[in-house]
Amino acid sequence: MNNDPVPALLSRATAILEAQFASLPDFSAPADTAAMERILAETALRLGDNFPYFHPLYAGQMLRPPHPLARAAYALAMSINPNNHARDGGRASSEMEIEAVRQIAGIFGWTDFLGHLTSGGTFANLEALWIAGQLNPGKRNVASEQAHYTHSRISAALKLDFSSIAADRSGRMDLNALESELRKGDVGTVVATLGTTAIGAVDPLDEIIKLRERYGFRIHVDGAYGGYFRLILDALDEPARRAYAALDQADSIVVDPHKHGLQPYGCGCILFRDPSVGRFYKHDSPYTYFTSRELHLGEISLECSRAGASAVALWATQQLLPPVPGGEFAHGLGQGRAAAMELDRRLRQSPLFQPLLAGPPELDIVVWKVAAATPQEASAKAQKIFDDCAVQNLHLALVQLPLIWFEGEVVNANIGSGNVTCLRSVLMKPEHREWLDEIWQRLTAASAENK
Repeated sequence: MNNDPVPALLSRATAILEAQFASLPDFSAPADTAAMERILAETALRLGDNFPYFHPLYAGQMLRPPHPLARAAYALAMSINPNNHARDGGRASSEMEIEAVRQIAGIFGWTDFLGHLTSGGTFANLEALWIAGQLNPGKRNVASEQAHYTHSRISAALKLDFSSIAADRSGRMDLNALESELRKGDVGTVVATLGTTAIGAVDPLDEIIKLRERYGFRIHVDGAYGGYFRLILDALDEPARRAYAALDQADSIVVDPHKHGLQPYGCGCILFRDPSVGRFYKHDSPYTYFTSRELHLGEISLECSRAGASAVALWATQQLLPPVPGGEFAHGLGQGRAAAMELDRRLRQSPLFQPLLAGPPELDIVVWKVAAATPQEASAKAQKIFDDCAVQNLHLALVQLPLIWFEGEVVNANIGSGNVTCLRSVLMKPEHREWLDEIWQRLTAASAENK
């Protein structure tokens, strides 16, 4: 937060925006500035009751601060408060959304597509599964047991049957388990997750595509967290690289700009490879759509009112940092992944920890079990280390994972099976790479105290 450029940038840009409406007659709206200042001061104090999500020592959940330009552009747009449902409510911001979404689709090699922004990944996934249900009525949706829980909940809301597919010890969808379900002949959509929320696992999309050729089903890719990693294919290990290289063959893709895309919440994006699915959205609004012959984004979205400021912030950020391989934005993704790989390497060399047996992280999420005689003791130590790190201003996360992912074949009845509480770190800030020594020092200090 030090040396924040946003106030000065915003002040100058606001003057430019106001000048464009200088021909309007003056008017003033009543405002009790003294009361507003008092309440804002109280608001700032209240907001201090948060973890420092913006700082590199916050390495816990999937929280990355929006880029300063995104914050400034969002605040600038709020001077007008555009609504991207119809062109009347968001003329400039609708165009910006179309341009920004086209850039995102370009990440996946799509030029002819249908897509728009949403209020977040949950609603974007809902739209994907809604379209899937329209195209394959009465068919089941399936997803890995490590997929986000919203897929089962969305399916229930849409009154579509849903089944969970077992994951292997890498956290990826088990292909044998998937094929067993496909043989039943009633699967309409397979949800492939590229970047699970627990460990950042990448489902084998390339192999799922081969199964589609045999069984015939739609493939929806939930890349809400990991979608942007297609920009750094060469930095990924071979299985993940093959999966990401096949992304252009998916039927629909969700990615969240409010995660790796440097945007404020909430900003999701849904893309369909076949633009003709827009026919399912078609509806009439007698007071909304008649004023422009251009496409109204509300005509291809289930949501009605949507914040045009989200589109403005995304557009501005992508003008500064285009989402292309080899660019500055892609370099930032690579820095986060490099930090994760280095943390995993150190964990594997330490007797205090047990990383995943399957190997290093596929993206930028690292998980590890604390070395202990029993899962119960390991779980208790993880909680204590989590608390002690927080005292040192190092903020990690906790996650429940299958013990077999760390212990191999569990045959000792005294060890047991089931889940164990582990430590988890999401290293999605480029700055995490240069702060890794400091993170490691604080982590090992807290862990040594809990041997």
